Amino acid sequence: MSSSRAFEGKVVLVTGASKGIGAAIALEFARHGAAVAVNYASDKAGADRVVAEIAAKGGRAVAIKADLSIPSDIETLFGESKKAFGRLDVLVNNAGVYEFAPLENITPEHFHRQFNINVLGLLLATREAAKHIGPDGGSVVNISSGISTLAPPATAVYTATKASVDAITQVLARELAPRKIRVNSVNPGMFETEGVRAGGYNKGEMREWVEKTTALGRIGRLEEVAPAVLFFASPQASYITGETLHVTGGPR
Repeated sequence: MSSSRAFEGKVVLVTGASKGIGAAIALEFARHGAAVAVNYASDKAGADRVVAEIAAKGGRAVAIKADLSIPSDIETLFGESKKAFGRLDVLVNNAGVYEFAPLENITPEHFHRQFNINVLGLLLATREAAKHIGPDGGSVVNISSGISTLAPPATAVYTATKASVDAITQVLARELAPRKIRVNSVNPGMFETEGVRAGGYNKGEMREWVEKTTALGRIGRLEEVAPAVLFFASPQASYITGETLHVTGGPR
């Protein structure tokens, strides 16, 4: 970013921001001057830690509980954010869940849990954001995944949700352009987050597969993904919409 306070006076809402990539994004926006609504579904302690870290550095942030699979929660999320900060300039659709399973183990529950949050939740959150972003426009950045094109085995449902996000990004870029709302997607590869560690994906076959199929031969660090999100939301990207940026270490 050309200025350390590039988002001064702006309000950013980051879904799923209590930990991992979402927390890193929230902290980076705050570092560049934005007031940040830190959404969480269950990890209040994590969200409070993010808010406290932002406040300790002189920033403004508020933690707001909302389950993105529940439409009424989404309305509450944006209402509480507006109550706290009075406006909305940027939505980062980061909230998501993942669960891998081979074809024979796929169930309706496995399917709907991921689609309800990763796809429907994202759509409904963007719909709500469009109501709150002012006439000067704003930005939506969807956090998809490099998996949408890598398509490894046993990820059919999760990969399908992220391929849907890629398609939605292009559709909504066209649909919201007349309202000066840009829509882009950042597609991270594997980063060592709490969720990745909890699932055991930071070691063993999955990590080995990622490293073998990545040009840089390693997984990513959290500080390597947030700047891409800030770029898409910044004035420097004012003529960019409907694009997908892979932050995956490159294909081998």
